[in-house]
Amino acid sequence: MRSAYRLKTVFATAALLAGFCASSEIVPAQDPSGSSGAHPIVVIHTDQGPNSAQAMQQHYVVLVSLDGFRWDYAKKYNAAHLLALGKEGVWAPEGMIPSYPSLTFPNHYAIITGLYPEHNGLVANSFLDTTEFAHYGLSDPAPVADGHWYAGVPLWSLAEKQGMRTACLFWPGSEAKIAGEVPTDYLHFDDKVDESARIDQVIAWLKEPAEQRPHFITLYYSDVDHAGHAYGPDSPQTKSAVARVDGLVAKLHDALKETGLPIDLVVVSDHGMVKIQGPWVNLDDYADLKGFQSAGPLLYGASEADRARVYDQLKHASEKFEVYRRKDVPAGLRYDENPREGDPVIVPIGPYAIRAHGPGKNPDGTPRPDRAPEVGAHGFDPRRMPEMKASFFAAGPDIVEGKTVQPFENVNLYPWIAHILGLEPPKTDGNLNILSGTLRDNGDSKAATVNAPAPSSQE
Repeated sequence: MRSAYRLKTVFATAALLAGFCASSEIVPAQDPSGSSGAHPIVVIHTDQGPNSAQAMQQHYVVLVSLDGFRWDYAKKYNAAHLLALGKEGVWAPEGMIPSYPSLTFPNHYAIITGLYPEHNGLVANSFLDTTEFAHYGLSDPAPVADGHWYAGVPLWSLAEKQGMRTACLFWPGSEAKIAGEVPTDYLHFDDKVDESARIDQVIAWLKEPAEQRPHFITLYYSDVDHAGHAYGPDSPQTKSAVARVDGLVAKLHDALKETGLPIDLVVVSDHGMVKIQGPWVNLDDYADLKGFQSAGPLLYGASEADRARVYDQLKHASEKFEVYRRKDVPAGLRYDENPREGDPVIVPIGPYAIRAHGPGKNPDGTPRPDRAPEVGAHGFDPRRMPEMKASFFAAGPDIVEGKTVQPFENVNLYPWIAHILGLEPPKTDGNLNILSGTLRDNGDSKAATVNAPAPSSQE
């Protein structure tokens, strides 16, 4: 979740929304010694009415994010259950391509909206909106829960608008009202919630009466990302984290099968991980940033003269990064339209930890304390650095068996999941044709209506 840009590791929590939410609490089983320390699950429920008759005829999708699960981890660390899931359905053995920058919030939100970060509003984990003189940061509760920061129509909002109930057990954006909707059930992020209890909550949702049962559910785990940051992608700790989440996927998969419901299980990650090389690269060592605000490596000049001056100072300053005026950023990065991206734009050309400023000096001239970059990081261009590629596995009644797919951009998941759920999506940066061959109906909505299996008796 953290980037090469000195960003924090946790989803922000926000104050409970007043006036239209109710909450319920599930307390996970505790260790007999009382030392578990796991937090209870607190579900925020909004009464959106029952599923429509059409929604109740649709299948179910459980979308799982394994944060930081690099594309090659399953084979590298023998994640047997994930590999079996891929063989049962489809997977991308060479990875899924994250959007640039390959950071947690931009890519989770790209997956859930089908929009590249510069179109979905989340251009980084932390950034400025200079038109509003406001800051978005993943550890700040207020903007995280403020829907005006987010563009697009998340899958849960799309479903709710079309009469289908949804539930989110953590996902960036799920705590905010976006496109006029919130999920029927959601949680404020708390990484100390027991990991098995999260699965129990998913199953509890799926055991609700058909009229209330969510057809689209998200689930999130951060273990692999945390290990990769702290110890690097090649560490024993990361190997152990991969084994742990692989076991959780196995438990979830078995529990989903036991429901008897027609459920498609989709397991993805947001980005990969790479070992950082060298110390911090401080941009203010190469340019006078007077007149600039910053967020990590993002630079926001007060005037066009300032922006041009700093661009000239940085453009040949280091072999560790490239610098562009925003309008000239290479088209493949899709990072040249949104003012939130800053100007000029810094693009690392290797696994280097880049920030605008170092810690600076104390009033007496002595240097302030600093910390070394994390061992592992992400945020880089996945086409230049394949270690940034993410993972994709999926199986279920709507998905063909035993198929592999070539690397594809993650924005293509949006129309694909919408199709499985029988939803009519808006135009996005994604294209159903990219993954239509992985579907039993080949992406044909008429075929889906005609050939859909009869609803389970539990319906």
